[in-house]
Amino acid sequence: MNKFTFNISLSILNHLGRNLYRSFITVLGEAISNSWDADANNVWIYLNKKENYLVVKDDGIGMTAEDFSEKFLTIGYSKRKDGVSETLKKRPFIGRKGIGKLALLSCADKVHIMTKTANTNYVGGIIDNSGLDKAITEDLTPTKYQLEQTNDKLFESYTTEHNCGTIIYFENIKDGIKNTEDYLKFVIALYFRFSLIDNSFNIFFNGEQITINHLNKLSDNTQFLWKINDMEDAFIQLLASRVLESTNIQSNLQIKGFIASVKKPTNLKVLSTDEKVGVDLFVNGRLREKNMINNISTARIVENYLYGQIHFNILDDDKDRFTSSREGIVPDDNLYQSLLEELKTNIFPKIIERWDEWRVKNKQDGDSENTRITKKQRKSKELFDVISEDYVRPKESSDYNKKVDNWVNQLGEDAQYNFTSYGECFISENLLRKYIADKSIQLTDEAQKESEKYKKQESENKQKAGLSIDIRRNNNDTLYLDMNYLANMVDKNKNDNASISNKAKEYKPLRDALAHTSLLTEVGKNQLTATFENIKARIKTLLNDDKQT
Repeated sequence: MNKFTFNISLSILNHLGRNLYRSFITVLGEAISNSWDADANNVWIYLNKKENYLVVKDDGIGMTAEDFSEKFLTIGYSKRKDGVSETLKKRPFIGRKGIGKLALLSCADKVHIMTKTANTNYVGGIIDNSGLDKAITEDLTPTKYQLEQTNDKLFESYTTEHNCGTIIYFENIKDGIKNTEDYLKFVIALYFRFSLIDNSFNIFFNGEQITINHLNKLSDNTQFLWKINDMEDAFIQLLASRVLESTNIQSNLQIKGFIASVKKPTNLKVLSTDEKVGVDLFVNGRLREKNMINNISTARIVENYLYGQIHFNILDDDKDRFTSSREGIVPDDNLYQSLLEELKTNIFPKIIERWDEWRVKNKQDGDSENTRITKKQRKSKELFDVISEDYVRPKESSDYNKKVDNWVNQLGEDAQYNFTSYGECFISENLLRKYIADKSIQLTDEAQKESEKYKKQESENKQKAGLSIDIRRNNNDTLYLDMNYLANMVDKNKNDNASISNKAKEYKPLRDALAHTSLLTEVGKNQLTATFENIKARIKTLLNDDKQT
């Protein structure tokens, strides 16, 4: 009987996703992940933009000739075979399907690989992608495509004191390396957080160790911090020492992480690029989904200020929940949906509420859609904050200046009330003046005398001050009259409880105190508010009644 075996074409590489990985950062991440899975303590990344090559070297366990052939070059080989889910160092495996290496094997014209286990010689080969493309076009089988021999001289500077591990030399990166070194160091520090699990795992870029200090620009501009389920790591500790406010949010899900907010939305930009830092999902230390806010958008202003990391390791179980490109989670996955629901119903509402509270407390614009304070109060507070900036001293100022800062802060609550009340007074009295002019209402003799008195007084004061300029836009008599006189002119029925004139008598002493920038008692504030609400209602009635004469 004839015996048959599968004969797989190399074209299967393209179908599996040889060209799925188009981001240089994704390629870099795949290389770092492989070093993690190889139990490396150190990964060295060498980048030469001018000559367009990249070298990734690690001190992991390395590979024998058999490993290199049957594991590394076997597309679809899974490290999790036979239920094994972690390395000898008890690190959770990042690799799953064995196709992530396609990102490495196809990102450059030639990929040179040298690897060795402890006390053995190097093995490896060169993958020439132009030759591989030709083999795919000719529909060859894997056995008919052989790797070229490596050039030992190319690796001389990288093999010194290299006892074991893997070195990959990427010759002529496709599309070139457009990212700056500072950008690459920033994103490596931000996205490759394997040291959260094992602090002996180190990444070096062109000889410089990547640390949280590469995130200083972000941390320096971070304002508030929310830890999730009491997560602690070096970056969170750094943030906690710099932010103005912080708290912890408890969740029943097996997640940990943090969400933070910056001072201004532009602080989220990654250096000079259009890319922004977001709230990202990590699984076993590897970035799996960028900016999850896009999936649960609340359309609240706070979203423009947030970034963070959510670590949800149980997503990596017996079920493969990751997309074919390995750059996201399958959207309808039940466990992933439970995370989105938790963020939407528990975590984000708390952040939205507290963010507005903290922003207002720290004299900055908050969430105008938050109704815990009225729009008038919010705008008055914002106006006070802007004006008071001219009087606030730096934190390092003297004890006396700190005392002055305290005085300014004490005025905040009263200013919020007074600014609002003055604004309402300004609008209502000027609307009455326009109403009087529109209806051609004549001033009473008493009102005329009052107007002339204040005109004379103003003229005398200008002479004393040596002022010859016009102060008021026009010399209209009503501009010298307050609510009491204006009310008597427009409300003919003086005995009507709803008339403005009745309430204007109560309003005058309160209005005068307010106009002289006095601080009102709580009783006075309540009385002024109640009185003005009646006046305002009457003015609205007058303005809306075309039959009034």
